[in-house]
This record gives sequence, structure tokens and C-alpha cells, in this order.
Amino acid sequence: MSTENEGNEGNAVPAVPSAPPVPAAAPEGTPASPHAPADTVPADAPGAAPAYQGAPTAQTPPEVPAAHHQPQEQPTTAFAHPPYPPQQTPPTGPAWPPAPPAIPSYANGGGGGPVWGAPVHEPSPEGPRKRRAGGLVVAVAVAALVAGGIGGALGYVAADRNDTGSSGSTTVAAGDSPRDFKREPGTVAAVAAKALPSVVTIEAQGGNGEGGTGTGFVYDKEGHILTNNHVVASAADSGQLTATFSDGKKYAAEVVGRAQGYDVAVLKLKQAPSGLNPLSVGNSDQVAVGDSTIAIGAPFGLSNTVTTGIISAKNRPVASGDGASNKNSYMSALQTDASINPGNSGGPLLDARGAVIGINSAIQSTTGGGLGQSQAGSIGLGFAIPINQAKTVAEQLIKTGQPVYPVIGATVTMEERTGGATISEQGTGGTPPVTPNGPAAKAGLKAGDVITKFNDTVIDSGPTLIGEIWTHKPGDKVTLTYKRGGKQSTAEVTLGERKGDS
Repeated sequence: MSTENEGNEGNAVPAVPSAPPVPAAAPEGTPASPHAPADTVPADAPGAAPAYQGAPTAQTPPEVPAAHHQPQEQPTTAFAHPPYPPQQTPPTGPAWPPAPPAIPSYANGGGGGPVWGAPVHEPSPEGPRKRRAGGLVVAVAVAALVAGGIGGALGYVAADRNDTGSSGSTTVAAGDSPRDFKREPGTVAAVAAKALPSVVTIEAQGGNGEGGTGTGFVYDKEGHILTNNHVVASAADSGQLTATFSDGKKYAAEVVGRAQGYDVAVLKLKQAPSGLNPLSVGNSDQVAVGDSTIAIGAPFGLSNTVTTGIISAKNRPVASGDGASNKNSYMSALQTDASINPGNSGGPLLDARGAVIGINSAIQSTTGGGLGQSQAGSIGLGFAIPINQAKTVAEQLIKTGQPVYPVIGATVTMEERTGGATISEQGTGGTPPVTPNGPAAKAGLKAGDVITKFNDTVIDSGPTLIGEIWTHKPGDKVTLTYKRGGKQSTAEVTLGERKGDS
């Protein structure tokens, strides 16, 4: 980049003189006053220096080259600055307004972050030109120069007005500020302030040295904490679990029960304090797309973090792994764009009233190629277990210590987006694909049948079918639509049950 807006070293710009305007020439015959102040020397007096000697002359910023897309080239952001131009002698004589330095102090790391806002690239009349490596830096520098020039002009106008005899006071009296700033009920700040004392940061340390950080929340006054299974899995059998409240108080905890398939776990504080305030539980079936959401958790270990968003979608089929085993969890999830990152897992997803509508469980990862708990950051695709399902599982775990799963009694293939859930030709471990005398067998289903609908929900894969089944309870009657030999049929199935994780 080349610029002519930089003066020689040593030619410092003097301060703006604080004096009345001086006439261009004194009237004939008027004697010079012996008491004239030193700063009122006539402009044409011998040896008099121009008022702004050494000030650079404002010049038109150099043309910014237009950026052109180059296929196969990865975009790179650089904060390196081009070399400073050779020093040049500025033109003498009065010049207004005085131009700022070519590189402002904050542009080279001296006082802040990058300049906000990108310059507008005008199309080149000469057609596409090869992109230069320094194009981005030149554009930022030009934008900074323009902003600096405006600031300098406004600053001088304000100083000039204050020096020209204004008798009014420029002091602004401070008004009486309210003693207490109260936030109205229903605001994000009010909801967060009420919920934070009931949210805990969970630290799991396994006996083999493995561990991690997650989130949970107070489920009842007895000290039960609701969270994700994958948060505590490493320390469930042998290890240590602690729960830290927002006030910094830490308590040891133990696993009451966990359901790997649902990705739900219940802990209990070993010495639960009195006065625990469980979070209110909402109704996830009544949630609508577009409803406001508030997520609380410890993303990347940053406890008591609050983020906001909306419900982006409902009934999203999600299969997520815990990163430590080959087993997946399946859910018909609430999708939200509230920022969720690793460490948010197990934390509450609240509605605008502060009621829990889901347990944050999974994020879409751009690095891992799928859904899970990788160290990728939020891209606005987070998934939560609906609280209606999580509440049912939690009650089972508190009562019996083991989960209960509804089943149809058939093994389906797990390929995604195959146009349905196909009943396998062979079951797990050589077992029959359709359990004899099970729910599917009683309904007349056979190996090779492709299930395309579960009640009114379209089924496009095996994981989608499992997620839908697990939103129900054993004993519920459902309608399955399936294809066999190109012919579509329906069957009513009464869901069976399976206890424990297999």
C-alpha cells in the first residue's frame, strides 16, 4: 500500500491555537500594539510560520482492489500489516482539515481489536484482476483513515465553538439515578437470576483418570440432580462426582441410576443442603416452533453461562454417541439455536417463563461429521431431550435404579435415510428378527417389512423409529404403516417393554 498522508519525523502538528481570528492585514496607519500577544503575529510577517506547518495534506485514499473469488483457494484472515511507506516531506502552507496518521494507533495492536465493518468493494472497470495478498489489510487501513479524518474534524469544530466566547456553561449535570435497578419478571435476566442457583456444574473423574465437565439441575428437594448419562458415565462405576452450585459451594454426589439409551442419569448429593429449589418442569408437548429458549450450562468449563435462542424444530431424530463406547442414544429431540457447546450437556433448556422443557444433550458438529459430544463449537444446531420423556425416565431411575424401554419386538436396520425402517433378516447375536409372540409378531409383521410411519410421523430410518418408540410407554397402542412387496398396509401394535440397558 502506498500513501501520501504521512509526514516526516519531527514535524509534530502543534496544538490548535486558542485565539480570535487575525485580520489578513492591519489597516494603514494603525500602530502595532506593544501589548499584542505573542500568538497574534500577522501571517505575512517575516519569519512567521504557517499555523499548521508540518501538518499532512488530506489526499484521496488509494483505490481498494476488488476481491475476486478464486476456486480451490482457502480464505485466510491475516492481521499482519504491510511495510510502512518511505517518509516524504509534506507540502507547506495552511491545510484543513489536518489528516490523521496513515496507520492509526489502534490499527497495529496498540489499543483494541480489528476495525468493525468491511469496506465496500466497487467492481473494477478493467474486469477481474488477480487478487493481491495485501488487499484485505489495505481496505481496513483505508476505512480507518476515513474514520480518523471524520473524528479529527468534529473534534476541532467542538474546540473552536468553545473558544469563541460562548458564555453558556458546558457542564452537564448528572440526573438522579435510581437506587435499585429492577428487571421486570419474564426478562432473560430475571429468568436466569432465578434459575442459576438451581443449576450445578458436574465434574466427573473416573478411576482410570478419564473425566470431564458437564451440567445438571436440581430435580427435587431431596437432592436429586438430573443430567445426561454421558456426563457421568466415566465415573459411574468407580470414580468421583462433584456438583458445584453457582455460589461456589461444592458437594460430593453419587449415581442413583442411568439410562444409556435415553442419555439420562440421576445423581444425588451425599450431603444435600437444606433449602434446595428445584427448577419448575414444563410440558414439552406444548412447545411450539419459534418459542423463546434459554440454555444454562458450563460450555468448555465456563460455569453459569446463559445463552438464548428459539425452538428451531421439534421431533428431530437424533442418534448421539457418548464418545466412550459404541452405543448410541436415540431421541426425538427439540432443536434450538441457543448456543450449546461441550459442557452444556445435562443442563436445562428453559422456556420464557423459566420452566424446563428439555435437557441439552447433543450438538451438530462440523468437524466430526455427525452428532455427538466432540470439541466442535456451536453452529446454532443444538438438541435437547424433551422434558416429558426425561421426567418419566428420571422417575423410573429414582424408584428402581434402572430404565424401562418400550419396544415393538423387532430388529431394524440402522442405516439412515433409507426410506423407512427395514426389519432385518436376522436379529442381534443370531436371534430371530421378530421376537416370537412379541408385539410385532402378534401384529403380523415379518422380516423384510419396511415401516414408513409411526402413528402420523413419517419414518425414514431405523434411528428415527427408535426415537419415536421411546417417546411412549410400555402398553401404549400405536399404529404402524409398512410396505411388503410394494403393497402398503397398517397394523396396530401394543408396545412391550425391556428393562435395563442391554
